[in-house]
Amino acid sequence: MPLRVTSAGRTRVMGGASNSLRPPMIVFGCSSFPQMSKGVCDILGITEGNLAINHPTNKETDVEINEFVRSKEVFIISSGSCEDINNTIMELLIVIYACKTSSARKIIAVIPYLPYSRQCKMRKRGCITAKLVAKLLCNAGVNHLITMDLHHKEIQAFFDCSVDNLRASPFIIQYILDSIPGYQNGVIIAKSPDATRRASSYAERLQLDIAVIHGEEKNEGEEYSDDGRSSPPPPCSFSQQIFCFDYPGTVPQTVPKVKPPIRVVGDVSGRTAIFVDDMIDEAGTFINAARLLKSNGATNCYVMVTHGILSGQAPEELAACDEIDEVVVCNTTPIGDKTSRCPKLKVIDVSIMI
Repeated sequence: MPLRVTSAGRTRVMGGASNSLRPPMIVFGCSSFPQMSKGVCDILGITEGNLAINHPTNKETDVEINEFVRSKEVFIISSGSCEDINNTIMELLIVIYACKTSSARKIIAVIPYLPYSRQCKMRKRGCITAKLVAKLLCNAGVNHLITMDLHHKEIQAFFDCSVDNLRASPFIIQYILDSIPGYQNGVIIAKSPDATRRASSYAERLQLDIAVIHGEEKNEGEEYSDDGRSSPPPPCSFSQQIFCFDYPGTVPQTVPKVKPPIRVVGDVSGRTAIFVDDMIDEAGTFINAARLLKSNGATNCYVMVTHGILSGQAPEELAACDEIDEVVVCNTTPIGDKTSRCPKLKVIDVSIMI
């Protein structure tokens, strides 16, 4: 392999990777996701850094770094956990700040599932919580973020540091090719119009058709409640307000949104339905959509998602749903005992990409 002497007198290997000029690195794993940090270290052939995280009786989080991190690149692996997500975030922030105050050269946060990523839009009179989480991470000391399949890729703009938004699609597509019989007669399903772009990407790679679930399920006798979709105040006369001019008109009332009954846009009769999405939390949406697809003639239903959050009784609900044949998730979040609670649940290991 050719060599070259640099102006500083050091020898650099040309045409291959060189570790002689790379600053030393160390990998820490938070308590929320020890399986991922162990898997990554095993693949890299390194030892995980010694990090002590204690939770005293006063419920505070105490972090002690038992490694020399000065001038090193520090990778901190964590992920959103549905069991105690707020403490998980606080623990991560403390570990990041501890590395920063210990003079780490660069801090890279590896968060396969970014908590609060669904709260990335302004709804009613709420707030964009995803931006708050991004600011907290950057202010704590993160220089670089590695994550996977953000709920919306525009979330990257919330961060004041560089972001690598990895894709789980190669793993999911390979699973479809290897493990779903007769996928050539399948159709990619977007469970809502918002998921159409992601479903179209999979359909183009697999050369399959796409169908979209549109509308929302409405129980018999149930009326659409006021959910804030008509947010402007009731019309009032301009003459009742204090202005420097007199205008006799009124503010036009905005027509509230009313979603149509749930239906399938596309042909699924006699075909295998393959849901693709970035996450599954509560199972109700997928169960209702699967029942609708089966009533429209679909032969099988598979659910393929990146983040298997599956909070509450979601695993049991999926296991009891006869319309769903299999649920496939990636190990971007702690799985725990969910595979035993739902025999249909299959897990893809993506630690090699992390």
